[in-house]
Amino acid sequence: MTAVPEIDLNTGATIPQLGYGTYQVAPDETKAAVLSAFEVGYRHIDTAQGYQNEQGVGEALRESGLGRDDVFVTSKLANGAHRRDDVLRTADESLARLGIEAMDLFLIHWPLPMIDVDFVDTWKTMIEIRDAGKARAIGVSNFQVPHLRRLLDETGVVPAVNQIEVHPYLTNETVRAFGAEHGIRTEAWSPTAQGAVLGDPVLQEIADRVGRTTAQVTLRWHIQRGDIVFPKSVTRSRIEENFRLFDFELTEEEVAAIAALNRDERTGPDPDTFDFVF
Repeated sequence: MTAVPEIDLNTGATIPQLGYGTYQVAPDETKAAVLSAFEVGYRHIDTAQGYQNEQGVGEALRESGLGRDDVFVTSKLANGAHRRDDVLRTADESLARLGIEAMDLFLIHWPLPMIDVDFVDTWKTMIEIRDAGKARAIGVSNFQVPHLRRLLDETGVVPAVNQIEVHPYLTNETVRAFGAEHGIRTEAWSPTAQGAVLGDPVLQEIADRVGRTTAQVTLRWHIQRGDIVFPKSVTRSRIEENFRLFDFELTEEEVAAIAALNRDERTGPDPDTFDFVF
């Protein structure tokens, strides 16, 4: 089985650089999809309270036959649960649905600077959860540089990761650079811009040259830039394709050519104004 590289976190733990993402995987499809991912070789599963599929992830974990320490499990806080009591309650609910005693990583899903709960206060409760042993590491998702700076300045606790939208049309270099400077690992969601980049002629030219698909080339680009990535598919052949990233390499020139496709073009909401509560 292919060995997926491990990335060091600032906690002293490691995280598999390639994971299986469960965003928009229907609750009734989740167990089968995650079990397929395990069979292919994935050992890093990314879910969230807002995805409403933690139960399926937990069922797959129990039925997989894998040891708890063999799988890295991430979940994320629901946007409607930023108050302290809600953070504490929903973290326990996530653990119950997942059937585990501690998440490997628990993230604030969105900073929500427009709502009436300060994300710094939410972060302080996340620290409580970590200190209680219910999460081995804590981090954030969709945080911009000013949001991150406030966490560091006001709590001194550095997130282990920041999960942000990154793809060839949104390289998000400013946030990635701040993370690198402060020991915050970048996780890339929407790694192919929800498929929008897959027909790009630059990617197609590189794919033809290396004998791979444009999806594999794009995911390999993320890997070589040092980001953590977790493509999502419920199709077994695509799950397998997305895993075959470690027997070829892109040249430095190819990596640079893909980065040059940047348009600062989001597929998702702007973290500075997004306030949807789920």
